[in-house]
Amino acid sequence: MVNALIVTKDDETGKTQASVERIDDSRLPAGEVTVAVEYSTVNYKDGLCLGPGGGLVRNYPHVPGIDFAGTVEASDDNRYKPGDKVVLTGWRVGEAHWGGYAEKARVKADWLVPLPEGLTTRQAMAVGTAGFTAMLSVLALEDHGLVPGNGPVLVTGAAGGVGSVATAILAKLGHEVAAVTGRPETSDYLTSLGATQIVAREDINETVKRPLESETWAGCIDAVGGAMLARVLGQMKYGASVAAVGLAGGAALPATVVPFLLRGVNLLGIDSVMQPFDNRQRAWARVASDLPLEKLDAMIQPATLADLPALGADILAGKVRGRVVVDVRA
Repeated sequence: MVNALIVTKDDETGKTQASVERIDDSRLPAGEVTVAVEYSTVNYKDGLCLGPGGGLVRNYPHVPGIDFAGTVEASDDNRYKPGDKVVLTGWRVGEAHWGGYAEKARVKADWLVPLPEGLTTRQAMAVGTAGFTAMLSVLALEDHGLVPGNGPVLVTGAAGGVGSVATAILAKLGHEVAAVTGRPETSDYLTSLGATQIVAREDINETVKRPLESETWAGCIDAVGGAMLARVLGQMKYGASVAAVGLAGGAALPATVVPFLLRGVNLLGIDSVMQPFDNRQRAWARVASDLPLEKLDAMIQPATLADLPALGADILAGKVRGRVVVDVRA
């Protein structure tokens, strides 16, 4: 028997309800590896799954939680044995497949990555899917020529999960980081992560008046999308790249092709869901080596399974700072 946050849906009203229940292991979905989950997180997709109507959930009853870290309990795959520490992000876990908000998870072996040396399971979930996505973004910018000294790198939505980790990683690597936030009270927090410049959201999110503006940013990790992304494209230096990871500002892109044609800007789409194993392993290894782990505590908001329904609403409302780390065993 394990504790799990179960989301159910009333077929007549369409309303969903989340509650912590004690369930039998036999209810876990099929998979080659059973993991004793230690920590999970709360991401934007989790907020949608916990929200009215269930958002991205494919079937009910359902266990949300799009990532987790823990210890292998049983395995039918020779790549993993009991006692191994593992981490999982992506693969529609927490959406189409039961996720991390339970004391045990059963998944396909291909979805897992061995936890890198130097990372604890709690630290891995302080990074989580958001931080994993941030590292994928940094790697993509580096693969397209970004090096320290090129100029300031812009991070939008900097106080959120992706933005917080991206700010800390970029600063550790020696980049100047310009952090965009709509909440002035987060300025000290972002500075503590290594941001050298705080940019007010309204200064970036103005209506695009010209397709090209002054060349300002040597790179950008955009966790917002929409009008903000369109504005940023016209401010990039020649040949610079934007790693786009978020849709909080909308999926529409009110931009022109001018930044791409006349300034050689690269728009790099970052999808953390179905990354090949080598990419996932590379990103997690770089997290262990390049993220200033001593700054993780400043990003963490601790939570338990019982806290999750309220936190889901908070993350959709943009009220959560940093990373919510859920101790599934608490």
